[in-house]
Amino acid sequence: MTKALVAEKRKKNRRELDPEHPENQWMPIPSLFLYGLQHVLTMYGGIIAVPIIMGNAAGLKPAQIGLLIAACLFIGGIATLIQTIGWPFFGSKLPLVQGVSFAAVSTMLAIIGQGHGINGLQIVFGSVMVAAVFGLIIAPFFALIVRFFPPVVTGTVITVIGLSLIPVAIGWIVGNDPKAPGYADPAGIGLAALTLAIIVVLSKVKNATVSRLSILFSLIIGTVIAALFGKADFSQVTNGPIAGFPNPFEFGLPQFQIAPIISMMIVILVIMTETTADIIAIGEVVGTRVDSKRIAAGLRADMLSSAISPFFNSFSQSAFAQNVGLVAITKIKSRWVVAAGGVVLLVLGLFPILGRLVASIPGPVLGGAGIVLFGSVAASGIRTLGRVDYRNNMNLIIVAISVSIGVLPELNGAIYSHFPSWFQVIFNSGISSATIAAVLLNLVFNVWKRGTPKNPSVFAASPTRGIPIHLVEVLQDGDRIEKGKVFDKDDHELPLVDAEGHVVDQLFNDEPEEVVTTSEKKHKVGDSAG
Repeated sequence: MTKALVAEKRKKNRRELDPEHPENQWMPIPSLFLYGLQHVLTMYGGIIAVPIIMGNAAGLKPAQIGLLIAACLFIGGIATLIQTIGWPFFGSKLPLVQGVSFAAVSTMLAIIGQGHGINGLQIVFGSVMVAAVFGLIIAPFFALIVRFFPPVVTGTVITVIGLSLIPVAIGWIVGNDPKAPGYADPAGIGLAALTLAIIVVLSKVKNATVSRLSILFSLIIGTVIAALFGKADFSQVTNGPIAGFPNPFEFGLPQFQIAPIISMMIVILVIMTETTADIIAIGEVVGTRVDSKRIAAGLRADMLSSAISPFFNSFSQSAFAQNVGLVAITKIKSRWVVAAGGVVLLVLGLFPILGRLVASIPGPVLGGAGIVLFGSVAASGIRTLGRVDYRNNMNLIIVAISVSIGVLPELNGAIYSHFPSWFQVIFNSGISSATIAAVLLNLVFNVWKRGTPKNPSVFAASPTRGIPIHLVEVLQDGDRIEKGKVFDKDDHELPLVDAEGHVVDQLFNDEPEEVVTTSEKKHKVGDSAG
């Protein structure tokens, strides 16, 4: 074996087995693209929703909306490759899927409403371009907030990310228009439940590949079952061009106006907050170190792709939180898998017919898979919160208030409807509002400690039960207590003695106030016999 082959083999082993950087794991090309396709299917419904919403608001024709969708897929692929592969100062090199951000939708709709039609769309593109450059400039300074994201903050934010995504899954299952004829159709709910059941069954399969691809297989099987019962519509697959490269400035040159640019700058701050939370979340899931430099590189990648996207008729980009859930549930932590997914997105953008095929997956099938994905994000946050120390501090109230504020707009979308539009942009996002609340409360109680009581009364968690150290010292590895008796690692019962050396039957019985010794028990039995 030549030295070059030996060096390559060692390099490959490092990529596969490096415990400090599991995100660098390499695997065979077919596996990369198979797992990458699963990421694409997970976020496809979300990435095409924004161009559909914006196209309809601008009064575009179906063919033009199709061009917007293709452009968003194409830019999403480029943005994902920048984020995952990266180069100096750009890209977190973490398994993060990038796509069009939902955070900007309400602001962009307001801009289109003022500009009317395609003219409004041109103003949106100009505003996104300038705001993204602004975000690119401030990214290094914004990344310094990482020290204000201890586990009490990150756990809260990750939990709210998962909870805030649950309504998306519900919308896929029942629909988003209560007045529509098929809204909350029991057949659709049943299809979602069946998809969920398929995931559970496949997750129990001993074959590791099948188990890890349970989400992908459930989407395929669910779609096939839906088609057999007439619940899948493939009629739009052949409508439109088979292939096509996104034309720069398809809808005209961007326009630049002060007020829309300022509004979009506020949105960019929200997107950067969400992306920071997503980077920290994926770092927790993967088990790798995330510092301010890595966050800054991730934010630069976000802003660079957002600045480029208007050239190709797309909008601001951000990390997709639902794919964090996919990483958590599949345990596939490689960034190269997500990079392969970025290639798939890019190809879908060049071949609109393939995008229309993937878009034909029924909503209830996506919703059934979404329950697992989004729930796993929330569970990951709860796991992080489990590591937080709640004794003699105010961490409990930080979590309580922040989670509540985060779910408010998800439970009632009109709660801030009478507030200024800039306020709505920030606080109608559960992720942004929870992040802001958690960071501020952590500053108030854990950083600026002056005025915080040493004994925070009802806001502090109850202290845990203490165990005398001398009791722990006599236990050996594998000892356990079961129903008042002590057993060693070989399941042999160990005798219990009191302070006077008398052997007792058990630690406690049905009458804990009375400890019955062996001798006393024999005496009582003798009395009753006599």
